[in-house]
Amino acid sequence: MRTPRLRLLGVVSAIAASLTLAACSTGAADTDATSAAGAEGTITVEDNNGTQTVKMPAQSIVALDNRTFETLQSWGVELAAAPLDLMPETIDYKTDESIVNIGNHREPNLEAIAAVEPELVIMGQRFTDYEDEIAELVPDATIINLEPREGEDFAEELKRQTTVLGELFGMQDEATALNNEFDAAYDRVAEADPADATFMAVNTSGGQIGYLAPHVGRTLGVLFDWFDFTPALVVEGASDDHEGDEVSVEAIAESNPDWILVMDRDAAVAADEEGYQPGADLIAESEALQQVPAVQKDQIVVMPADTYTNEGIQTYTEYLNQLADAFDAAS
Repeated sequence: MRTPRLRLLGVVSAIAASLTLAACSTGAADTDATSAAGAEGTITVEDNNGTQTVKMPAQSIVALDNRTFETLQSWGVELAAAPLDLMPETIDYKTDESIVNIGNHREPNLEAIAAVEPELVIMGQRFTDYEDEIAELVPDATIINLEPREGEDFAEELKRQTTVLGELFGMQDEATALNNEFDAAYDRVAEADPADATFMAVNTSGGQIGYLAPHVGRTLGVLFDWFDFTPALVVEGASDDHEGDEVSVEAIAESNPDWILVMDRDAAVAADEEGYQPGADLIAESEALQQVPAVQKDQIVVMPADTYTNEGIQTYTEYLNQLADAFDAAS
């Protein structure tokens, strides 16, 4: 059994209380300055590029990060423009005709961003490489980038993103609730994790099974960091490719995993296409895998169908709860 995440809430609260007391003792000049800032309708937050001052409420908002869409939608944030082509059907923004469609990250219509004259642009994920170009197009906009930072714990980065968005939109309580739900799901997996089991993470796409490497594999690789899962197979030179790395079903069979974790890429982008086969079926019906413990014991846990285009904190919370349920059922 793994150790659950340590709670830092008490420490953070104590620090916040100390800072509040210190602020109260700084005198009338500082108080007047703070009041003036509030009257101007601005808020200061920290993102990947440092301290950002944002005019709120922003009248024109552009959101580009797939990890943020479900959160913004649930809080009723109205968007002026977004890459609707990158949204799953589960996000209501996708069919909102009032939102200007930027397209996708491969051939984005960046001029459409400039056309809506945004005051706030929420950068991230697939659009990260366009940040400088967008900044030139909308020099008067504040650009917030909360893309999980390399070298930082991904779980904490998801929560940081949620927290900062909560600060921006006055949804601090809702942000805290999302983070707490994630922590609870995380702890469930940590407590129920079968420590002597071996795990294989895969991506399914186009009827093929791709290998998602521990630590670096798209979406699921991070679970090996979080819970110290024992990998059934280690492939040298594995990548973070969105379709996974090539692996034969024979190699999977030989590695004999107790659990197979699946990200069904096509479920999000090609489920309506002829010949689509759900990832769980592709694995369970493979003749070469019939003797694998994960198949024999039905220990195949598939991420939510929209994961590939909706990799935010809610998706991970849902999957961790599914995984904990599976562990509990197997114990």
